[in-house]
Amino acid sequence: MEIDLIVIISFLLLSAFFSGMEIAFVSANKIRLALDKNENGFIAKILSKLTEKPSNFITTMLVGNNVALVIYGFSMGDLITKYFSNHYPEISSFNELLLKTVISTLIILFTAEFLPKIIFQLYSNKLLRLFALPAYIIYVLFWPVTQFILWISNAILDLFFKIETEDIQYAFSKLELGKFISQQIEDSEANNSETDNELEILHNALDFADVKAREIMIPRTEIVAEEDNTSIEELKQTFIKTGLSKIIIYKENIDDIIGYIHSFEMFRNPKNIKSIVRKVMFVPETIPIQELLKLMTKQNKNIAIVLDEYGGTSGLITLEDIIEEIFGEIEDEHDKNELFEKQLDENTFIFSGRYEIEELNDKYHLNIPEDDSYDTLGGYILYKLGEIPEENEAFELDNQFYIKINKANQKQIQKVLLRKITDKD
Repeated sequence: MEIDLIVIISFLLLSAFFSGMEIAFVSANKIRLALDKNENGFIAKILSKLTEKPSNFITTMLVGNNVALVIYGFSMGDLITKYFSNHYPEISSFNELLLKTVISTLIILFTAEFLPKIIFQLYSNKLLRLFALPAYIIYVLFWPVTQFILWISNAILDLFFKIETEDIQYAFSKLELGKFISQQIEDSEANNSETDNELEILHNALDFADVKAREIMIPRTEIVAEEDNTSIEELKQTFIKTGLSKIIIYKENIDDIIGYIHSFEMFRNPKNIKSIVRKVMFVPETIPIQELLKLMTKQNKNIAIVLDEYGGTSGLITLEDIIEEIFGEIEDEHDKNELFEKQLDENTFIFSGRYEIEELNDKYHLNIPEDDSYDTLGGYILYKLGEIPEENEAFELDNQFYIKINKANQKQIQKVLLRKITDKD
């Protein structure tokens, strides 16, 4: 019985190994795998041989798994038969067969299928490297059997289905590239080293297709605009005060935008505003910026007004805002008001209301609740209070934070003192 147990455990482990290596190869990040293969060293050469022809590797793992399962099945059946003969000789053949099937199946499913596949999938690239040598030894030993099985399967596909088989070469997917780049950036941050700018650009470019206009627009409250009946002299003063090169023009209110005026038009001595207004394009909040970039380029526009679901003005987006999503911050006239941040002590901070919560949480580990309804610290406060608080007003939020409004106006929260509430308070 001891020999039977040793055989059963051994082939269970082999089955787990074959199942795991199969799923590890399928789940592995192909970019990391390709880089591992190109390294100098013994393991790199073995990985290169193993993954040179994917169908050969997978077939070898399947053949090995089936051989292990057959031997396990015979040994397990023999062990259970001996056990019942010694302890339950009166059991019927049907019940014995049923128990053999149930017990054997449960053991194999848990120990050689579910568990190894979960582990090997989670650490696919690492475990492929770790078990590359034993996998290659088995790969060589099973080579004749693997080639024979592949020859038969290819012949059947060609004869009955007219399918010409070629060895699959796995291409790098966008998801794999994204995971690889994200991992590289995370490793750099964990080691407190500077992230490569090229990696940041690649990362931004991959996320580009998923970003919506509402995520990068200048919010409605920060749009500098003038009414269409404003005098030319007043408009000149607005250009001088703001330092902007373009100013939005509306009719009765900001929801009725008719276009914008460029500052160089002032040198042409226009008679009135309406004669020099340039048209803008209008887009919904949900439009992907990838699509918006194509539209703006096609229509030769560099400003778009973002509309909410009711047709009102939600914000403004420029060509520069879109390009910044890929290449990072570009200094211009809109960027002169930098976000303010200051740490007073371990738990007390002063932040600009426009500071994004995700960035604050990542940088200061504040654990401010995140929600689709808001993105910034000011938005979080507005969402919780339901109104814009007055300057110097103080209150607590979520039993986590003491908040004091250092600076605000009728339209927005500009500067906030935030203190984390601790057990000592």
